[in-house]
Amino acid sequence: MNKTARIAGFALLALIAAAGAAAAVAQETGAEYKIGPKDLLEISVIGVQEISKIVVRVSEEGRITLPLLGEVAVGNLTKFEVEKKLAGLAGEKIVLNPQVTVHILEYLSRRVQVIGAVEKPGPFELLGRQTVLAALSEAGGLTRDAGEEIIILRQLPAGESTAIHIPIDGLFIRGDPKLNVVLEPGDVVNVPVDKPVPIYVFGQVRNPGALQVKRSSLPSLTQAIAQAGGFTDRANRKRVQIRRKDASGKELEIVVNVRDILKGKLKDFPLQVNDTIYVPESLL
Repeated sequence: MNKTARIAGFALLALIAAAGAAAAVAQETGAEYKIGPKDLLEISVIGVQEISKIVVRVSEEGRITLPLLGEVAVGNLTKFEVEKKLAGLAGEKIVLNPQVTVHILEYLSRRVQVIGAVEKPGPFELLGRQTVLAALSEAGGLTRDAGEEIIILRQLPAGESTAIHIPIDGLFIRGDPKLNVVLEPGDVVNVPVDKPVPIYVFGQVRNPGALQVKRSSLPSLTQAIAQAGGFTDRANRKRVQIRRKDASGKELEIVVNVRDILKGKLKDFPLQVNDTIYVPESLL
């Protein structure tokens, strides 16, 4: 299946997954989300002007500072737990039977980054239990130059990092549920760009010139010749030349009998980026 078909299949699957994820997030966010560092809160104590829709940022230590109440630890609490805690403090210090509301304006403590070959790369709030498929849907889906896999970069508790490799075909085409990894705060979802690279075909072919092919799916020798329109009637199929540079920059020349490949006597020859194929003219 070609890349365009894979992307179209992804879009449908992603929309279905995103619809289900949205319902789960709406239910889970308010009740179960644990407030963390850098989250932005709006807090109101009804009847107390000093704490009426006051906006505060949670510190790295999980604390906020409010007028009349001072410093309050809110890290790892849900919004309802913070409301209950503030109501208790306000009841002791300010007003009887206080009514407290807390709104989470920004969920910066639980973000993931989606980068690479997606339509809208950037940071996204990780609300509730969110998978890589839902995150890619939020990022607008894959672009046409997406590679063959997704890489999730994750920081481990000990300070080390790990990489989780997810094949795109396995997730979007075969629908393997084990590949739809649940994301964690701080994850980076990277969809590597599979940029076009050149393969050059000259000599006795019908359409000589540069072929633009994907790095992850380089053609074989016979495939490249076919993409260049095939041999002319004057082509020497026994002595097709491949010119390439080795790691030191030295130019190599490899002669391949393509006629024997086509007859099944030899295996097809794998190409590398920037290879130049030259098909000489037959002397007969």
